[in-house]
Amino acid sequence: MNPAIDPADPLPDDDSGSLTPAERRKLSRRPSDRAVTAVLAFTGLVAAFTQTLVTPIIPELPTLLHSSVSDATWVLTSTLLAAAISIPISGRLGDMYGKRTVMLVLLGSLIVGSIICAFSSELIPVIAGRVLQGFSLGVISLGISVLRDVLHPKSLGGAVALVSATLGVGGAVGLPIAAVVAQNLDFHFLFWLAAILGAVGLVLVFIVVPPSTLRTGGHFDVVGAIGFAIGLIGILLAVSKGNTWGWTSPVTLALLIGGVVVLVIWGWFELRSREPLVDLRVAARRPVLLTNLTSITIGFGFFITTAAFPALLEAPVATGVGLGLGLVAASLCLMPLGLVMFVMSPIAARISGARGPRFSLILGGGVVVVAFVIAVLLHAEVWHIILISAVVGVGVGIAYAAMPTLIMHAVPASETASANGLNSVMRTLGSTIAGTVTGLIFAGNSRVFHGLAVPTDAGFRIVFIIAAAVVLAGVISALFIPRREPSYTTTSSIPTQPGSPD
Repeated sequence: MNPAIDPADPLPDDDSGSLTPAERRKLSRRPSDRAVTAVLAFTGLVAAFTQTLVTPIIPELPTLLHSSVSDATWVLTSTLLAAAISIPISGRLGDMYGKRTVMLVLLGSLIVGSIICAFSSELIPVIAGRVLQGFSLGVISLGISVLRDVLHPKSLGGAVALVSATLGVGGAVGLPIAAVVAQNLDFHFLFWLAAILGAVGLVLVFIVVPPSTLRTGGHFDVVGAIGFAIGLIGILLAVSKGNTWGWTSPVTLALLIGGVVVLVIWGWFELRSREPLVDLRVAARRPVLLTNLTSITIGFGFFITTAAFPALLEAPVATGVGLGLGLVAASLCLMPLGLVMFVMSPIAARISGARGPRFSLILGGGVVVVAFVIAVLLHAEVWHIILISAVVGVGVGIAYAAMPTLIMHAVPASETASANGLNSVMRTLGSTIAGTVTGLIFAGNSRVFHGLAVPTDAGFRIVFIIAAAVVLAGVISALFIPRREPSYTTTSSIPTQPGSPD
């Protein structure tokens, strides 16, 4: 009798004739690698699109939700916080109980949150719905981990590159779609659109994505999850709200210092836990640590484009700085950022395959640096912004494709989801810092035009110079990633606890 075949183990090609009849039957029932990759990429696009869903209507939110301007910003901030907290937690749960199962739960959260928002015109229910939507961003890191479990090694590089890129592609491509809907329909249609897309993604995952039987087992670190959430919320709130509350205000300082203290205590606790939420010893390995540090800088550079370029494109021409475009036109100018990232994913996979993911990360970061150097010199025409967005897309696409591969080479397969989740948090942290830095610089370098504070040309140049410097620091950090490390590329040598199918 043939032993049971683990659906998480890639089967060999049938060209050699080495497959048993049972293996051939199993292979015939499995969805193709392309189908699995396409579904996981779609869910990643939906989750990323949801994060930027309300961006086009931010100026109107106080009126739409009958709230103050400062309170309305929580519609965006709450989603950011929920995503940052849920990504590593969902990754750990995926490693323990099955990645597909957790993905289905996250997509269900997206659907429920979208429906709550679609029926609401008051601030508190919309914030609650946006929190539930924010939880869904974990499907990207989980999707990357599923690929490692179920795909043939020959297909893995390109698939990882594509799903990783959805974090940027979904927002960049979804922004003009959201702008068109917001401009021509009631804002509730945005949330109905998110609910429909989420439902489609949930059904596709259930039908196409095979269950992963690679599990770590054990118990969930509840104390570690609570400590991580409290510490991260404190820091992210202080960073994202510092411009509004004041950097020296008691609330900002208490959140920032308190968050750091809590994370230090959390780290001490995690190092002594037998089943930690995040294995800090693994996270401290040089390839993982340096990849995560570089991820912060790449996330910083990527978000600068979505924070600074719309302000430049939409500012009135009469200011002498702005290009005078409307919301939809400005969003379309940023679409190349996402489209190029999508197109670059297979090319990035080939580069990593030929030269290694370390080289790809360095190359991608270098391209982003060049893009911002160009931006310092050229940003007076619409085509300048389109060109720079495209170049940033090339660099970020190459870098984002390399990050999960570097992580997966440095951690056991049983920790892939949680390790990739932590890497996604680092990208989010970089984006949060970028938004804060941009706001600070624009606040100090702007002039009032017809009642509006418009950034000056010097303000834009400073932002682009800082972006180039930060990403360059990341490139330098990536240079110290070891060229060769013990590689966890298969699951056969890793002891795991078998689990029941998802």
